[in-house]
Amino acid sequence: MVKLDGTLVLLGAGKMGGAMLEGWLKGGADPRKIVAFDPAPPPEMKALLATHGIRHNPPVASIKDAEVLVIAVKPQLMEEALPGIVPLKASRPLVLSVAAGKTIAYFEARFGTDAAVVRTMPNTPAAVGRGITAMVANPNVSAQQAELARTLLGAVGDVVTVDREGLIDAVTGVSGSGPAYVFYLTECLAAAGEKAGLPADIAMKLARATVSGAGELMRVTGTEAATLRQNVTSPKGTTYAALQVLMSDNGLQPLMDEAVAAATNRSRELAS
Repeated sequence: MVKLDGTLVLLGAGKMGGAMLEGWLKGGADPRKIVAFDPAPPPEMKALLATHGIRHNPPVASIKDAEVLVIAVKPQLMEEALPGIVPLKASRPLVLSVAAGKTIAYFEARFGTDAAVVRTMPNTPAAVGRGITAMVANPNVSAQQAELARTLLGAVGDVVTVDREGLIDAVTGVSGSGPAYVFYLTECLAAAGEKAGLPADIAMKLARATVSGAGELMRVTGTEAATLRQNVTSPKGTTYAALQVLMSDNGLQPLMDEAVAAATNRSRELAS
């Protein structure tokens, strides 16, 4: 249940911000306590705002009780969009950022070193309520504010907490960029099926269903991935033969290590 005492200000009603907004409304948030700032939201978001009577781009001075500012604009638009809501710091709200590459120090420099800031790294499956978000808070965030952050982020999937900001870069390498790895795995699996003689459309249908079905099996059962792998691997069978390739010294693990390290390092560069 999303319970708000003051006003929730959403800066950016694009894909991520819009997905979160939908989740909050489904979670029982009072639309009268939500304000959205976005000069040109997608048509579906504009309709959602109108349907629920959510205030859209009101005068900032009309907001006297900002409880939380959810920053969901693209990093490259931050310098243009953020100054408009900085005056709301007078209410001492929680600043909750879902923007990649923007550090806690970045927001402290704009809202004050005494501002309560939570930095997060969500991922794109949040658009269908199956995301996972990692969050880290500065020392100014109260237990109540941290719980509010978890509730708001939980509207679009699971939430984990890391104890230091530097780990957000590793989170980016694993889950932030991770969906793209899975999509590419699907492409590769389909391409391999084609090379084995399957028609392209059937190979892709098999690959998509296999990847999404395996993911759902992990989610529904809660069983460890290693256990599920072992359960479908018969000694000397077909899966065993394939895994001898994928689990070799130059197989999938070292390649994944390299990919995650590259994404993690790039995240550090973007945040510097």
